[in-house]
Amino acid sequence: MNQMKQADHPATGSRRWPAIWLYVVVATLIAGMALPANASGRLIAHNTPRYVFTAKNLGTEDASKTIEVSIWLNPHNRGELDALAEQLYDRTSPNYRHFLNRAQIAARFAPTAEEAKTVGQFFEAHNLKVVTVGPDNFFVRARGTVGGVENAFHVQLNNYQVLGKTIRANDRDPYVDGAAAPLVMAISGLDNGQYEHPMMSRSASLPQGKGAAAEASAVGAAPDDLGYSNICFDGTVTQTYSNNGNGSFPIGTYKGNHLNAYSLTSAGCGYTPPMIQTAYNLTGLYAEGFDGKGQTIGIIDWCGSLTIQNDANVFSAQFGLPALTASNFAITYIPASTCATADDAEINIDVEWAHAIAPGANINLIVPPSGLLQDVDEAEFTAVNYGLANVISGSYFLVESLLTPSQLATENLIQETAAVSGISANFSSGDSGDYHAADGIPATVSTPADSPWATAVGGVTLALNSDNSIAWQAGWGNNETLLAEEGLVLDPPLVYGFIGGAGGGPSNCAFQDDSVTPPTCLAGFAKPSYQKKLPGKYRQLPDVSWLADPYTGAVIAITVPGNVPSLEWQVWGGTSVSCPMFSALWAIANQEAGAPLGQAAPYLYSLPAGAVYDIVPVTSKANVSASIQESTGTNKYTAAQVAGVSSGKFVSAIWDYADLQDTALVISFGTDSGLKTAKGWDNVTGVGTPNAKAFADSFAPAKQ
Repeated sequence: MNQMKQADHPATGSRRWPAIWLYVVVATLIAGMALPANASGRLIAHNTPRYVFTAKNLGTEDASKTIEVSIWLNPHNRGELDALAEQLYDRTSPNYRHFLNRAQIAARFAPTAEEAKTVGQFFEAHNLKVVTVGPDNFFVRARGTVGGVENAFHVQLNNYQVLGKTIRANDRDPYVDGAAAPLVMAISGLDNGQYEHPMMSRSASLPQGKGAAAEASAVGAAPDDLGYSNICFDGTVTQTYSNNGNGSFPIGTYKGNHLNAYSLTSAGCGYTPPMIQTAYNLTGLYAEGFDGKGQTIGIIDWCGSLTIQNDANVFSAQFGLPALTASNFAITYIPASTCATADDAEINIDVEWAHAIAPGANINLIVPPSGLLQDVDEAEFTAVNYGLANVISGSYFLVESLLTPSQLATENLIQETAAVSGISANFSSGDSGDYHAADGIPATVSTPADSPWATAVGGVTLALNSDNSIAWQAGWGNNETLLAEEGLVLDPPLVYGFIGGAGGGPSNCAFQDDSVTPPTCLAGFAKPSYQKKLPGKYRQLPDVSWLADPYTGAVIAITVPGNVPSLEWQVWGGTSVSCPMFSALWAIANQEAGAPLGQAAPYLYSLPAGAVYDIVPVTSKANVSASIQESTGTNKYTAAQVAGVSSGKFVSAIWDYADLQDTALVISFGTDSGLKTAKGWDNVTGVGTPNAKAFADSFAPAKQ
């Protein structure tokens, strides 16, 4: 997990960029490949990361190193599977919502035990030991040395330098010989890429002294005991800074909205469960008796946390939620974990906020041993196959255009299997907008959220009134500008530009052109039928949104080893927050429906009026402007110039940066990178944010 806290130095570290350069589209490189004489096998195309063509090659991987690789087998009757998946969500079909159980899926679509045995024999013949045969034979996993893997697949495994990281990958597409060749859909584990968590921290913790008081009085305490405010924008201010703080030029005067963020004396704004429950009318659902009871939310987070149950119960006691016990909380390791720690904020975000939205639901924390694509995909498939949850929440992602088509195809099969099983697999849309401004790559989207069989969850900025009603919502996208820093007034203000925002846009790189080197993107996943009214030919992200902006973020309780006291309260954002929140609401919708609904996305585009809040551009008359006096005169900067935007509606506010003296910045809201909110569906927020009671009530069975 990579994370960058917004409390880092404003001039150099207020961003959190995911390590997305680790993956690119594969190429089919045959030239120079050593294949056996009279080979009777098959090249497994689209299975090589494209960076092997351009990144610095640091040399071969240690041939004696032990690694694990997996072969995913072709499912049977794939055309029939695809057709059935469509019918299950077509109200006019006799198969509508007649989801399949595990035995039915296995009988119609699973590879056979004999086929898995053949793949296992391939591994054993090449001195690779089979360690796992996946549920219903969908994959076979084996262990061996790097040298053994290279010989088995006729590849070379090299280490590549990719933006300061050393990444192992195969130098060409693998080749499988013998009887196993026609059975292979994809191979995973040749590279050691890992998923990332889209999470952003607004500030480190409560001001000194607050944490100790909160921990000591957690049980039975009122929510406002923590000191968090529900007001994130607390009026307008006029602030003046001079160079060196002694009246020297330049002298900057700044007027506009003020951001109520963490300071040395105040916790600032941070949304707690009671605030969100009131704002989105979850309280109305609870009054009807709908809180997720009888449903299970499966949260996928690798490694695991040693303190999550205790942390979540401090959180629950603070906000009047039921305790997590053996009756409603489980941790399922798939297959095992040796890296569990404390202080894994992602797990705390996911568990605590899923519980906050659906306090009656069961939570199953599904823990792969690492963030390796191989580990996480196999854990999710196992959870789907065994029905470990009826809603899957995945706050993780990588970038579609930087993954191999075979990896995307594997993910798509997993999400389709979930949809056919009556399970909604929900994933974060990412925190870097369209990735172009953030990472300098052509615009693209996040995976696994890009699958037509997944539900993609974006994010918003939320401003509340004093009574916890919604003042306004904007598509999450922040720009940052430095006004003054420790006695230095910037003229003009230093515009950093985009620092984070919800991901979205069209899938554009699920398929590739192999006729060039490196291969180029050909097309994205086809637009699903439920998006038929949206523009373009390809799957569009996101489908829906909820709270994600770290400057209007969500409170969590977390143990931080070495701190005194060890229990801290922190504020976090990112689509890592919105995804478990929506997953929990979908569990409530299933409860109210009285039957499994399956994948959420197909329902979102035909909801009745009032079920969602349409997120449209917002602005403020008090956006921050600057007047900077020099010895030669005064320079004036409009709100748009200060925010670093050329046009459009937005809100901006002054942030008094607490960790440095005489330091102030401007944060803008509703300024996502290359993406825009608009009336109806848009590529930042999808159809909008849920009006929880009306949303879930729309799934209640019709009265007879």
